[in-house]
Amino acid sequence: MASACSIRVRGVVQGVGFRPFVYRLAQANALAGWVLNDNQGVEIHLEGVEEDLATFVREIRSRAPAAAAIAEIEVESALCEGLNDFTIRESEQVDQPTVRVSPDLPICDECLAELFDPTDRRFCYPYINCTNCGPRYSVILALPYDRPNTTMRRWPMDDYCSDEYHVPANRRFHAQPVACPGCGPKHSLLEGSTTIAEDAGAVARTAELLREGKIVAIKGLGGYHLACDARDPKACAALRERKFRKEKPFALMTKDLETACDLVQLTRDAEELLTSVARPIVLAPKRLELAEVAPENSELGVMLPYTPLQHLLFAAGAPSVLVMTSANRSSEPIAYEDHDALERLSGIADAFLIGERPIARRVDDSVARAGIFGPMILRRARGYAPGAVAMLPTHRPILAVGADLKNAITLAVDGQAFVSQHIGDLEHYQAFRAFKETVRDLMEMYDVQWDELLVAYDSHPQYASTMHALELPSPSICAVQHHRAHIASVLAERGAWEEKVVGVSFDGTGYGDDGTIWGGEIFAGSVAQGFERVAHVRQAALAGGDAAAQYPIQAAAGFLAQVDDLPNMTAAPFCFGSRFHNSLRLIDRGVRTFSTTSMGRLFDTAAALIGFVRKTTFEGQAAMWLEQMATGAQTVDGYPFPFISHELDFRPLLQCVIDDRMRGRSMREIARAFQLGIAHGLCAAVSTVCEEQGICTVVLSGGVFQNELLLEDVKPLLERERLQVWTNHAVPPNDGGISLGQAALAAFGQPASDGAKGA
Repeated sequence: MASACSIRVRGVVQGVGFRPFVYRLAQANALAGWVLNDNQGVEIHLEGVEEDLATFVREIRSRAPAAAAIAEIEVESALCEGLNDFTIRESEQVDQPTVRVSPDLPICDECLAELFDPTDRRFCYPYINCTNCGPRYSVILALPYDRPNTTMRRWPMDDYCSDEYHVPANRRFHAQPVACPGCGPKHSLLEGSTTIAEDAGAVARTAELLREGKIVAIKGLGGYHLACDARDPKACAALRERKFRKEKPFALMTKDLETACDLVQLTRDAEELLTSVARPIVLAPKRLELAEVAPENSELGVMLPYTPLQHLLFAAGAPSVLVMTSANRSSEPIAYEDHDALERLSGIADAFLIGERPIARRVDDSVARAGIFGPMILRRARGYAPGAVAMLPTHRPILAVGADLKNAITLAVDGQAFVSQHIGDLEHYQAFRAFKETVRDLMEMYDVQWDELLVAYDSHPQYASTMHALELPSPSICAVQHHRAHIASVLAERGAWEEKVVGVSFDGTGYGDDGTIWGGEIFAGSVAQGFERVAHVRQAALAGGDAAAQYPIQAAAGFLAQVDDLPNMTAAPFCFGSRFHNSLRLIDRGVRTFSTTSMGRLFDTAAALIGFVRKTTFEGQAAMWLEQMATGAQTVDGYPFPFISHELDFRPLLQCVIDDRMRGRSMREIARAFQLGIAHGLCAAVSTVCEEQGICTVVLSGGVFQNELLLEDVKPLLERERLQVWTNHAVPPNDGGISLGQAALAAFGQPASDGAKGA
């Protein structure tokens, strides 16, 4: 006797070949019924023998497509409808969408083989894709994920593609972006306003231009790249000059894994990250020095080709290592619309390789590292966004707008926390515009209404994100303190709402409960009950406030003002300029001076003392320079960084740096001793607080913990104390993860600070 059941599958199950997989699995188990996409995921109705139904349910998880990510399977008994076959039905749109949108996927092995098969219809066709690969988030205009709701809706399928699309056994069965040279979008190469080549000729000519040392703007999945020969110092220097990117490292794309291994030292974990379905830029120690690519940096950021066009370029003879950097001027968001790219990049690129398929939204390349605590995402975008990274215990929609640096937003729908792609620094007009577009985009995609929404934002009153949040039409708002949000982001990833932890939040800047600039904070508590600030770095004066982040010697003035018997800082070996003494005068007079506990500014101070006395050209540069100086130094003892009366006292630490610098000790050894001192001081503080609070779990978050050498020092020290350490993995430890923590704390109604009003 036939039985029937209804199955609801939630997760990343649209745009990854899930319905064709269900169709084939039902056929293999001799089951009748149907499958369809709806706003919650995939719905399945099955009829057949009880044993076959049980086998189907077992195998739907174990044999799911590689790109799928099943979050939940609900199985309920159902009435038999007397069906004789299994069909794929048209998508339904009811209620509010909660389906998880698939990130963009790299080209699969099958499509790659067809791409270079002269007998295949899609031979050398840059838009080849199937249900296992190709664009997803970057082409989706609305949910559910069907071709009319994508940027491919302008190109009707020809008979060849239509036949593949409608044959269940075919790899392109219901592959929404499917196309071929007969019916799909094309490519063209422009120099100035003149089209000089099209399709295969455009690819060949682009490869030739790159070999000649030219800079080419190339349209990718989520935006344009600026590409040039990474082994050509003149081309790289020209790109730096035109892009106004003085010293920040360029990302590289290598022809293949073998070439990547020649450039950087890849551990097994790093290689797995590099070849993972997300295909991020992976930071790894460099084997070769490439002039103008990563000045004063011991690492290179390398990625592999992930689109058909990129593979075609390398096959056409493009240099085997390309600079492949976001197409923008320094600090602006990536260009993704053709007209905008042609306008904004006209003085940078010598030519433009343009594809006709529109990009629905800008999505940068992701950046990651295989760290001592596991994979760490430093910039979360293509390949990861807009995945759900946590399940919050609330059905109320929450919009968390993040911070102003490295902004990303989080939208929680039916508890699922969807984190957007990296947006950028909101002090720049174009980035702020992209921020507003992303808020609107996610709200519309998930059909969230303002009157039911809770908006969470940073408690800094002058953040652009805060001011925008206060202008939104939502009746419910919630301010969340910056450093508590860092800690909450780690716990949200794990769903550890009640877990009591000691949380260390070290970064450059955050608005504190007392209106001062925090950045070296230790908390105790949980997401559910809130976090109490129990310790911090000793307060220092900061002349000029946030502006001091650009001038290490300006940041140093307030910290060094507390050091006894300060030597002549304008003389060798320090050679501080007039800015240092001007900052001291501001501090003495109390003019434009703020109190800070910032660990980021303490790193800047040490960098200045060791030799970094110029203005920084990108965020975190001085601290990165210090880490690079310390990396590879011989074994040394750490400087003292005592924990006294719940304060980490930086004065002995900096006194040792000054004394050793005046004695002529190696700058590398001084940097290493400083880093070790930070690690030992931190671990002493954490151990003390854990013992006082009866806690054995430690959370580390904030931009300072992007310092891999610091983490390598901290790990054995905390393990020796038998403390469990949690760090970020799904979102960055920097401000790119703030919005997730905001959403988590808002879900529990936690206020911005002690005594402040929450939502």
